[in-house]
Amino acid sequence: MFTLKSKIKEIYAHPVGHDILYKILLQAGVSEKVIMNPIIGNLSLNNVQFMTRKFITPSFFNTLLVLLNNEKDKPKDGICEIKRRWWKEAVFYQIYPRSFMDHDGDGIGDLKGIISKLDYLKSLGIDAIWLCPIYDSPGDDNGYDIRDYYSIAKEYGTMEDFDLLLKTIHEKGMRLIMDLVVNHTSDEHRWFKEAIEDKNSLYRDFYFIKEGNNPPNNWTSFFSGSAWNHYEKNNEWALHLFSKKQMDLNWDNENLRKEINKMIRWWLDKGVDGFRLDVINYISKAKNLPEGDEFIGKLMGFCGIEHYFYGPNLHEYLREMRREAFDPYDAFSVGETPGIGMNMSKLLTEDSRCELDMIFSFDILEMPGRVKFDDYVYDLNYLKKYMIEWMSGYGDHCWMSLFYDNHDNPRMLSKVDPEGEYRVVLAKLLAIIQFTLRGTPFLFQGAELGATNKNFKAIEDLRDIESLNLYEELKEKMGEDEAFKKILSGTRDHARVPMYWDNSINGGFTNGTPWIDCERDDFSAENQIEDEDSIWNFYKKLIKLRRRSEALKYGTVDFRNIDRKDLFTYYRRINGEIYFIECNLSSKKQERLYIVEKDNIILSNYDKLDSFLKPYESNIMLV
Repeated sequence: MFTLKSKIKEIYAHPVGHDILYKILLQAGVSEKVIMNPIIGNLSLNNVQFMTRKFITPSFFNTLLVLLNNEKDKPKDGICEIKRRWWKEAVFYQIYPRSFMDHDGDGIGDLKGIISKLDYLKSLGIDAIWLCPIYDSPGDDNGYDIRDYYSIAKEYGTMEDFDLLLKTIHEKGMRLIMDLVVNHTSDEHRWFKEAIEDKNSLYRDFYFIKEGNNPPNNWTSFFSGSAWNHYEKNNEWALHLFSKKQMDLNWDNENLRKEINKMIRWWLDKGVDGFRLDVINYISKAKNLPEGDEFIGKLMGFCGIEHYFYGPNLHEYLREMRREAFDPYDAFSVGETPGIGMNMSKLLTEDSRCELDMIFSFDILEMPGRVKFDDYVYDLNYLKKYMIEWMSGYGDHCWMSLFYDNHDNPRMLSKVDPEGEYRVVLAKLLAIIQFTLRGTPFLFQGAELGATNKNFKAIEDLRDIESLNLYEELKEKMGEDEAFKKILSGTRDHARVPMYWDNSINGGFTNGTPWIDCERDDFSAENQIEDEDSIWNFYKKLIKLRRRSEALKYGTVDFRNIDRKDLFTYYRRINGEIYFIECNLSSKKQERLYIVEKDNIILSNYDKLDSFLKPYESNIMLV
């Protein structure tokens, strides 16, 4: 048991303690070497509490102790033989259905539109498709507010359309995973409607509904404001960590869990190959929903998060779901897990623990001390540091997801190069890093075209509920112009604009009026497929290379020049097959440290080889 007498070095040796302290140090821009200092490491929590009493409340330390003592396990250490699975060798492609391809001309992407583009994905070399939610939904958060898990949203088509999509995907030798949103449902789901109307309903305890004159605690929503809705009829409050129409489910209710597992099996019976699990680490909340600590709230930006980001029954519920739903079908799972560090991730994904197959760690997306609504230029040296730490520390019992973009974040290309001066070579460099490190690559639609952030002109151009809510909050503090500028830095709509298929009106996405503006872009799929030197064809070559290479899939990773700024170099090795990868992480020329023969270069983002490394130059060499 950890107590206030426990030493900092003891806490740092614990997986949860390590990840929490590491995150705090990272956000503060302080090296972890500080904790390695014997003087600091031997301080007790009592000492630290006394020294920080002016700005850190005692509840912070109490919360830390609860999190530490709730986790009794430690990750496995050591090298082992890697278990080979199809999803470790696959290349995944995330489709945001609303913006992929519109078949019926209503301005919204649909299932028939996706079917029409499956040959495009097959030609690129995609092995598996991740489909964002297509379930029946009011659309408050574009489908992540599910009204009926067993129906297809009308704007996307019918269940017959889905069956045809799944059949066609399998016929083309690809797989399909769907989004599983089970931390919350829409407030229009029949469970919630019955729960809020009838105190005696069996569904009452499926949600967090409390009576009283005030919100049950001080938790805040990720989409601004309080995390509680007030229902005047019975003077009740209901919890929503996200939008006001996304009501959190109470996973402590056994009947709720049975319903969830039943639903998962229903889709797997159809032939779905697995699921991406939305904010799955939030499903277990602390008993009695205690008040959030103010210091943690200011540090993380959301009050109460410490009571559910790694809840007391998380492992138990994941194992149950794996046992009752996933394992009988050998189905794949990848979890969205905000706030989870490397050591906690190991405890969620180690192959022997039977919980999740992989997770998405979002620490890669923003630099320390930054959030997505900050206007800054991303330094690729942080990407290097992150990759070295995870590749060196994650071990052979776990497997990484490799990604830059998704439906919830702006485009990485624009974070690194806001002006787009190096768009093509930078896109290819990022692709080389993603496809030559160990892990499973996940592409978000448009990445293969070098998609960038969009030049939205006004708040009226946006559709993202997170951005719109935050704008209303910020404009009162900083004025409309500054508020919009901040929103523009991080809005999710940058990634949600329609695909650019060709040079026709609306980029070939729709014959109707698109649900969100289609800004013209020369980097269309039509143009790039015909251009041998395009970003699209570069991705195709990379995918083909990775598919035939054992070293690039399962080989060891040997990093070189670790301390040299702006240079990222490493070997991939297995059974005599050796590749060397060199990357210039800056827009400046660099000295070339290695003698390179042009004949040894398998793939490069430049045509000509010089005595120096050109801006963002990246090469894959066969040794």
